[in-house]
Amino acid sequence: MKVEQPLKVFIISDSVGETGEHVAKAAISQFRPMLQQVDLRKFAHIDTVEHVKNIVKIAKQQQALIIYTLVRQEMRAYMEQVAAEEQLAAIDVLGPIMHAVQRVTSESPKEEPGLVYQLDDGYFKKIEAIEFAVKYDDGKDPRGILKADIVLIGVSRTSKTPLSQYLAHKKLKVANIPLVPEVEPPEELYMMDPHKCFGLVISKEKLHSIRRERLLALGLRDDASYATDARIEAEIAHFQKVVEQIGCDVIDVTNKAVEETANDILQRRRMR
Repeated sequence: MKVEQPLKVFIISDSVGETGEHVAKAAISQFRPMLQQVDLRKFAHIDTVEHVKNIVKIAKQQQALIIYTLVRQEMRAYMEQVAAEEQLAAIDVLGPIMHAVQRVTSESPKEEPGLVYQLDDGYFKKIEAIEFAVKYDDGKDPRGILKADIVLIGVSRTSKTPLSQYLAHKKLKVANIPLVPEVEPPEELYMMDPHKCFGLVISKEKLHSIRRERLLALGLRDDASYATDARIEAEIAHFQKVVEQIGCDVIDVTNKAVEETANDILQRRRMR
């Protein structure tokens, strides 16, 4: 059996080094899927040629592969030079792409490290939407219905919460409301624009299976009323009654991943 030799990889960046790390792992996993016998070392915020020179010396001692993401042409050129002098393999991740973009656009790069991580307006909108989804999850506060961009309604275990969070990452404020026969839906549901409301429905068979698994995971008997056919039929009937009163779209999530349902909702919104 072939014994794998330890692989040392130095990731050098003038920012946080995440890009180089992701590229390194993606490539190395083709040889060592679980990254066995791989030692990744990340050198972040490297901004002088002296830093580069010292790291290359260490890499030479350890015979490490170098992967670098440096946005300044001066730094990339120096890295290439010293790596060649030490006869080390060094891969420039950003340089070729930046050259290509410059050639196509005839624009000059800013050469400012970390621009991709700067907090912009979009970032704060996403955080606001995520906090909104948490605050108005599972009908905690029906006042969120009138403030939301999207309102999700459905019986228990129709993926309302994960769907709310997924859409929040798209910068949309989402509230979700569970529907149960014993509790009257909040009056805000009938006051909102029905076009921003989406009912999530699931087949009785699938819901029965999901609920049984949920009960077992909680250490409870799987024949509790929560998972009986009669209870599920009553909840779905109540759901159908509410969505008809609201006049909202209904999406069958029986065999859909959260991403598929989200894309369906986003497409319907765009069409309007």
